[in-house]
Order: sequence, then C-alpha cells, then structure tokens
Amino acid sequence: MESGTKRVYDLIAPVFGLFYNHQRRGFCRALAELESCVSWRSFASALDVGCGTGALCSVLQEHGLQVTGIDASRAMLKVGAQMRKNVGIEFRQESVLEGLSFDHESVDMTFACHVAHGMTKGQRGVLYQEMKRITKHWVILYDYNQRRKTLTDFVEWLEGGDYFRFIQEVHGELREHFSAVTTVPVTKQSSWYVCQK
Repeated sequence: MESGTKRVYDLIAPVFGLFYNHQRRGFCRALAELESCVSWRSFASALDVGCGTGALCSVLQEHGLQVTGIDASRAMLKVGAQMRKNVGIEFRQESVLEGLSFDHESVDMTFACHVAHGMTKGQRGVLYQEMKRITKHWVILYDYNQRRKTLTDFVEWLEGGDYFRFIQEVHGELREHFSAVTTVPVTKQSSWYVCQK
C-alpha cells in the first residue's frame, strides 16, 4: 500500500468501524457460499491480508480457526483491536508489498478481501506471489467481478485504483500465478476467487 493510500485508510478507519457488524454478516453469507468449493472449516489456520478492522477474521475465528490479520494501516488495526468479537485474533501491521514476516507454507489458507482491485497489476502480482509463498493449501480472494454498477464505478474512479483493469483481467491474471482458479459468485458484484497453488 502506498503511503498516500495508507494515510487515507488511517483517516477513514473510524468510519470502517461503524460498518464492522454489517461486514461480519456479509462475510457469514459469503463464507457459506465458499463452502461449495472449499471445506474451509476443516483447516486450522488462516491469514487475512488487508484485514481492515477484522470482520472476516472474527467470523473465521468463530468457526475454530487460528486467525491472524495484517494491514498496513495502524489505525484500522487499532479500531479492530477494540472490537469485542476480535478478542484472541493476532493483528500485525505489515504491508504485503514489502514482504510478509510469515515463513514459507506456514498458514493453511490466506484471504484478501477487496484488496486486489485497488492495486496496480504489478502490485497484484506481488500480492499473489507472497500469499502463495506462505500458504499450504488455498489462496482465496473476495473481490469484484465483471458485473458493473454505476455507483461502484464512480467511487472506484475517484479512488484511483486499478478496478477497471482488474475486473476485466482477473481470471487471466490469476491463472498466470496459480495452477487452477475457481470462481464462486456471492453477490451481484463480488465473487470468491479460489486459487490452487
């Protein structure tokens, strides 16, 4: 995450905290859809890259996984650490673009939710390779699909990320880094991208 982007997330962290319970409900529904492809509850550990305030981390932990959440934004992690349902989750301030402190194949599954579309193609390559390096079994992304919505298009245009290229190229891009990719639709605009090493 570039320093300017990190500053933005540091500023909006309290607002993200307001949506924590809404995000948790969304992740509960999304994880139910993921089970059609991956028996994720059977694994022991998970890492959430770009965890924000820890909503996904808390849902995974409720299902018995040992969970670590990383984010480049110290403010996001501070808000997350104050959430009652996040007790027992390890939060670390790290940037995937600078390399993660985790050993090779040290985590069963890695997740990145609505992270990839905000990066450049080169940065996404670093994200995919670093997640692949530390993961034993599944690299799983939850992000936008090709179904466009005008409001999302406008917001993503304002943010200046690589959303438009990402939604056009996501399948081919992931196949450059992984042996197989399965797409599991969840909402009208978002899907799981389940990647085999």
